[in-house]
Amino acid sequence: MTDTITHDITKIARPAGRGAGAASRAGSIGPQKVDPRDRAQLIDAPVALSRVTALFRPYRWQVSLVTLVIVATSVISMAQPFLVRAVVDDALPHQDVRLLVWSVVGMVAVVLTTQLLGVVQTWQSSLVGQRVMHNLRTSVFGHLQRQSLGFFTRTRAGEVQSRLTNDVNGMQGVVTSTATSIASNVTTAVATIVAMVALSWRLSLISLVILPPSIWLTRRVALLRREITERQQQHLADLNVQIEEGLSVSGIRLAKTMGTTRRNAERFARISDQLAELELRSQLAGRWRMATMQIIFSAIPAVIYLAAGLPATRGGMTIGTLIAFTTLQNGVFRPLMGLLNVGAQWVSSMALFSRVFEYLDLVPEVPAPAHPVAVNPARVRGEVRISGVSFRYAGADRDALTDVDLVVPQGSSLALVGPTGSGKSTLAALVARLYDPTVGQVTIDGIDIRDIDPEVLAGIVGVVSQETYLVHASIRDNLLLAAPAATDADLWRALEAAQVAELVASLPDGLDTMVGSRGHRFSGGEQQRLAVARTILRDPKVLVLDEATSALDNATERELQTALDELVKGRTTITIAHRLSTIEHSDQIAVLSRGRVVELGRHTELMGRRGGAYAALAGSTPALASA
Repeated sequence: MTDTITHDITKIARPAGRGAGAASRAGSIGPQKVDPRDRAQLIDAPVALSRVTALFRPYRWQVSLVTLVIVATSVISMAQPFLVRAVVDDALPHQDVRLLVWSVVGMVAVVLTTQLLGVVQTWQSSLVGQRVMHNLRTSVFGHLQRQSLGFFTRTRAGEVQSRLTNDVNGMQGVVTSTATSIASNVTTAVATIVAMVALSWRLSLISLVILPPSIWLTRRVALLRREITERQQQHLADLNVQIEEGLSVSGIRLAKTMGTTRRNAERFARISDQLAELELRSQLAGRWRMATMQIIFSAIPAVIYLAAGLPATRGGMTIGTLIAFTTLQNGVFRPLMGLLNVGAQWVSSMALFSRVFEYLDLVPEVPAPAHPVAVNPARVRGEVRISGVSFRYAGADRDALTDVDLVVPQGSSLALVGPTGSGKSTLAALVARLYDPTVGQVTIDGIDIRDIDPEVLAGIVGVVSQETYLVHASIRDNLLLAAPAATDADLWRALEAAQVAELVASLPDGLDTMVGSRGHRFSGGEQQRLAVARTILRDPKVLVLDEATSALDNATERELQTALDELVKGRTTITIAHRLSTIEHSDQIAVLSRGRVVELGRHTELMGRRGGAYAALAGSTPALASA
């Protein structure tokens, strides 16, 4: 009965991936080994038990109720064998109808009560698990939103998603399964052993001799099959990867151009052969496990029957007592096996907590100010001042920017040019506060941008880059990201200014047209113009254009440039350019080289400097030299 209730708990959400594996291991009654990855994780990032228990402190009453229900279920289910003994030894031989009726009613009542308690247990444990999972999931997501752009460039996207989904979801299943499994197995084992002693202490002594080697043998055989199964899964994963990579269009093209088709086929055959061998061994190991279990489950009652019939150990044994005892003995096998897995369950559980806590403990490289300066974006003038700024990326051996001093008066334009790696995009990222300077400061209207609330700063500084990102939603939803309160009239005005209103109006669903994943419904230039419309809605006083037209053909670039010309009116603009035509009318042009400003001036002035960096760059770069 308790096994059924424990199984209900272990069925709670088990997602695919790393967390799912841990959850499955925790919920399994079969033998488990500590995963070396879990042990390594805890060595690298140990978890304090007090921190884990703190997550459950708000739900201590529910946890106490679940524990009480588990204990009550285990104790109540022990009444069943005694009721069977009463029926077999007393009610049936003596034709005691009253006792028979009450015994049968008691049996039904035991089942009914334990099942109802099981519903309560599942409800409360699921409630606690889901609430803890919700709190962790939202905490991790919110904390990651505060991390700098540098964190996401250093971290694989799949890793972030795995910790936020698989690990957090797996924790809910692991924790509730581990806790309920321990409580259930302990109380069931203790209650069963007590009941066995109460029925016959002689047979209980015999069981103490039989059970340990039986459990050891069963566990040994099962662990052998588990090891084979894990290797089998590894080879199967390799086979699937080769199928996916080798039979895709790109994979076939690579194989044919590199001449690896024969090697690929030989490798596939080798893996398939190993998989077939492992499958055979797995089937044999599984059959041995089943045979071992059947032998043990048949041998234990047989030994008890033998002992009950011998004069030395019989001790007045009745048939009802014998039936009740063998029933209890069969029931004690599973909880004892479950208790042997507590160590592996505990390590799996703590490893998942460790992985999630690692993210929660990340210190933001670009922290929000504790006491932000009150700034009204509508009253910002837009003067940008870059004072003594140096910046070095984490892990880099040299500065990306060194001693940069620039002033961009309100409403004016600054163009940044220079060879690849000179620091142009880094400087633009500092103005948008995607990073913080290592030395120096960036101010807007004399206020250090580190003292401005990040959401307020996002309303002051707008960014249009070559990497346009549109979410998988409608055009309307994408535009409303910039201004949630905007009306349809506002949206159409922004689209008109961005030179894309006619296109949107021609679509059957208009503003409700789905842009598709990453905006694939539209061409690159159309995506850029939609991004410009979104920025226009934001109405920033400072605008950063990070090579917004670099990936476009000439015709599309001209269309987008018209939209950008509309966008920059009345705004302080910092432009990273690759074409001379887009920057020759800028109020200032800063030439960067190896992170330093080597020249500063207007186009005509810089072109007039014989041997100057700007003139040399314009002459050597076709993109800059073409008007």
